[in-house]
Amino acid sequence: MKNTYESPLCSRYASTEMKRIFSPDEKFSTWRRLWVALAEGEKKLGLDITDDQIDEMKAHIYDIDYDLAAKYESEVRHDVMAHVRTFGDACPKAKGIIHLGATSCYVGDNTDVILMRAALLQIKKLLVNAIRATADFAMEYKSLPTLAYTHFQAAQPTTVGKRATLWCNDLLSDLRHLDFQLSEMKLLGCKGTTGTSASFLELFDGDTEKVSELEKLIADKMGFDGCVPVSGQTYSRKLDYDVLSVLCGIAQSASKFAGDIRLLSHLKEFDEPFESGQIGSSAMAYKRNPMRSERIASLSRYVMADVMNPAFTAASQWLERTLDDSANKRISVPEAFLATDAILSLYINVISGGSVYPAIIKRHLDEELPFMATENILMYCVKKGGDRQALHEAIRVHSVAVAKEMKLSGGKNDLLDRILSDPAFGLTKSEMDELSDPKTFTGCAEKQTEDFISGYVDPVLAKNGDLLGINIKINV
Repeated sequence: MKNTYESPLCSRYASTEMKRIFSPDEKFSTWRRLWVALAEGEKKLGLDITDDQIDEMKAHIYDIDYDLAAKYESEVRHDVMAHVRTFGDACPKAKGIIHLGATSCYVGDNTDVILMRAALLQIKKLLVNAIRATADFAMEYKSLPTLAYTHFQAAQPTTVGKRATLWCNDLLSDLRHLDFQLSEMKLLGCKGTTGTSASFLELFDGDTEKVSELEKLIADKMGFDGCVPVSGQTYSRKLDYDVLSVLCGIAQSASKFAGDIRLLSHLKEFDEPFESGQIGSSAMAYKRNPMRSERIASLSRYVMADVMNPAFTAASQWLERTLDDSANKRISVPEAFLATDAILSLYINVISGGSVYPAIIKRHLDEELPFMATENILMYCVKKGGDRQALHEAIRVHSVAVAKEMKLSGGKNDLLDRILSDPAFGLTKSEMDELSDPKTFTGCAEKQTEDFISGYVDPVLAKNGDLLGINIKINV
C-alpha cells in the first residue's frame, strides 16, 4: 500500500535522467567529490595530506551509508556534519582532513551549481531536439495554406509551416538565453563562513596566493572555468533566479505552443498522438481531448509561478547570509527542472507525432476565403474594363446576402459562385479559380519559412548536432 505522499513530478512526469541529476546519490557523491578536490588542492599547496588519505576518500565516493548519515543527523541536526562523519567512518585514515577549512556551503552551494549546470545541459538537449522537430514540421507544411487568426477571428491566410516558425523562433530565443546562462555559471569556490577565506588564509599561513590558487584547482577539478569573484557565505541567490528564468522562458514558449494546439484541436485541424486504447473521457467515449497539450500548459503554469521563489529568496538574503533560502531552494529549483523536463518531452511528442488534416483546413479556408478574394476580383475585373463602383456595389450586395444565409441557415459560402454567375463580372471558371487560389493569399509565408529554417535554425542545429537524437518516453 502506498500511504505516503509522492511528488507527481517524479511518479508521472519527469524523465529518469532528470530525476537522477537531483537524486540523493548524485548530490552526496558530489559532496564527496568536492571534499576530494579540496584535499587534493590543499595537498598540492603544501598541507600535510597524504596520497593514502586521498586514495581512501576516492574509494568511498559512491558507497554512501544513508542509514548512518540519518543517525548522525538525528543527533547533530546538521546534514553536512552528518555526512562528514559518515564519510569519515568510511575513511578512517582521512577522517581528520575531510572538510578541512571549509564551511557547509562549500559542499552545499558548489553542488547546487554543479547539479544545475548538469540539469541545464539536459534541458538543452531536449530543447535542441524540440527545435529540430518543430523545424521539420514547418518544412513539411511550409506550402499548406491555412486560415490565420487574429483575436481568434478569421484573418488573412498563412501556411501551416509558417505558423510553426513562430513556435520555433520562441524556442531559439530560449536556447540563446540558456547558452548565455551556461556560459556565466561559476562555482562558489572555498570562501569560508563570510566570504573572506579567512580559514584558508590561516591554513596557508597568510599566503593569499595559495588561497586564490586553491579555488582555481577546485574549479578545474570540477570542470568549471572559475569561481565567483566575491561572495558572502553563499553564492548570490540571483543565480538561482537567473537559471529558473531560463526555464520560465521555455515554459512560456511551450504554453503558447500548447494553447495553439488546443485551439487547432478544437477546429479539428490537428490531433495530438493518440494511443489505440487511450480514453479521452470517462463519460464521453467519442472524445479525443488534447490532454498532452493541456499537461504542457498546466506544468508551464507551475514553472512560471515557481520562478517567483528564487526572486523572493534573492531579495531577502541578509548581509553575508541567512538560512531562509535553504528549505525553499531544496524544493523550488529541482522541481522547476523536473517540470521543464516533462514539458519539453511532451512538446517533442506532440509536434513529432501529431496529425494534420488538410481537408478540414481547406474547408475552414473555403468558408472565409471568398470574402478575402473579392478585392482581387474587383481589381481584375476593373482592369478588364469593368465599372469599379458598379462592381463594388455588386460585391457588397452578394456578400451581405451570403453572410446572412450562412448565419441564418448554416449554408456554405457560395459567394464565388454568385459572382461567377453574375454577368456584370464576366469571369470564366478558370479565371475565378486563379483569383481564389489560396496560395495567392499567403504572401511570402512559404519563402519566409524556408529562409528562417535555412538561415536561423539549420546553423543552430549544425552547431548542436551532437545533441540531436533523443528517446522520449511519456506517461499518458
